[in-house]
Amino acid sequence: MNRGFYTIMAAQFFSSLADNALLFVAIDMLIRMGSSEFLSPMLKQSFVVFYILLAAFVGAFADSMPKGRVMFVANLIKITGCGMLFVGVPPLLAYGLVGFGAAVYSPAKYGILTELLPPEKLVPANAWIEGLTVMSIILGTVMGGAMVSDQASALLLGLDAPFVTTGIETPTQAALSVTMGIYALASIFNLFIPDTGARYPNQKHSPSKLIAEFAECVSVLWRDKLGQISLAVTTLFWGAGATLQFIVLKWAEKTLKIPFDSATGLLGVVAIGMALGAILSARLITLKNSLTVLPLGIVMGLIVAVMPWVTSVHVAYPLLIIIGGVSGFFVVPMNALLQHRGHILMSAGHSIAVQNFNENLSILTMLAVYALMLTLNMNLDVIIVLFGMSIAGIMYMIIRKHAANQREVNSLALIA
Repeated sequence: MNRGFYTIMAAQFFSSLADNALLFVAIDMLIRMGSSEFLSPMLKQSFVVFYILLAAFVGAFADSMPKGRVMFVANLIKITGCGMLFVGVPPLLAYGLVGFGAAVYSPAKYGILTELLPPEKLVPANAWIEGLTVMSIILGTVMGGAMVSDQASALLLGLDAPFVTTGIETPTQAALSVTMGIYALASIFNLFIPDTGARYPNQKHSPSKLIAEFAECVSVLWRDKLGQISLAVTTLFWGAGATLQFIVLKWAEKTLKIPFDSATGLLGVVAIGMALGAILSARLITLKNSLTVLPLGIVMGLIVAVMPWVTSVHVAYPLLIIIGGVSGFFVVPMNALLQHRGHILMSAGHSIAVQNFNENLSILTMLAVYALMLTLNMNLDVIIVLFGMSIAGIMYMIIRKHAANQREVNSLALIA
């Protein structure tokens, strides 16, 4: 890996760190406001909705200029959204603007990998980016929960500079100030990301043409025998992962009797497992045999389904590490395969935009179903079992589809 790759990793790490910390600061804001339970998953929905609404446009924008510059602009948007929370703008609206910045950021951060690296390095590169992203999730989750705790709030509010009036008067404002500083650090790294020299000159500007082009890209990737399988898996994984965050927080509160600022540590435990799984995957799995990991998706769903029977914190920790480890092991090869197929079939920015569209549509849908279940006062144990079994069932259908694709390809080869 060259120096430019590590600069991209640093920029991605700090931007993702701030994203994850900010989510839990915003959730704490809703709790302090006495908001209804279903608003917490809606907070995440306000973040991801722009991935869907802008999917036809952000790929072209990412390909219209050097991707380091795109990432810099996106981080400025995130800082603005964070500032809106600071001045009291409703969390759903302000966090939505941060999601707007993240939607712009994503095609650039992943698309630049295919511009910078050869195909044989995409699995190790994805292991790096997933490993660092998971590390940022661990630190961001724990940091977000810690910053809103009474002890950390008192410490942050006590850091007054002499002869300077900061205007920081509440625990939430103190936490948001730290988060904005991390976004600013990510923006500095963005300025040092090298220009790969990749150019896509024939960018369309008409909204109707961009939407038509994006629709064609979606169709192409879903028709591709390998692309459709990897896209289906990553779509399921990210939707399930986002929902699992909120399920674990509620499970910690209801079953394990852990308060919110400590419960975020459980999400860090899941992320540790994901990092370990990603590292192991990078060592054992290549692009050519990436589809051999598919059965692990069924395993992950079945393990999630046993969570209601775990009532001890000492058992919860290893269980969550296993869930994270299995997830990390199978999602890294799927991401690499999807990026490789997308790069072959279309431009880097467009392929990542298609991926983001599908994955975030899955997040939006799953969180909407989860929020509806909470609104209907469904038992949490029932929700968890249904959630886990649904993951296992969908993965089984994806494996069946892959087997059918292989039989079709072999039949065509025999005819030819």
